[in-house]
Amino acid sequence: MTENTNGSGGNVGLAFIVGGLLVVVAVLAWFMFGRGGAIDNTSDINVEVELPEVSAPAVPGSN
Repeated sequence: MTENTNGSGGNVGLAFIVGGLLVVVAVLAWFMFGRGGAIDNTSDINVEVELPEVSAPAVPGSN
């Protein structure tokens, strides 16, 4: 009597990993290409910031 044993258990794990990677790539491709890519925001945003002048305190003994 001959017993055939093959190590196909590792292949199942590898198949799940490859399948998971394919799902991730498909989701990323849908977000990048299926929805029109990056949002084209051509709004003109002009922000002006004015801060009050801050001076350092006087050093003691420098008179």
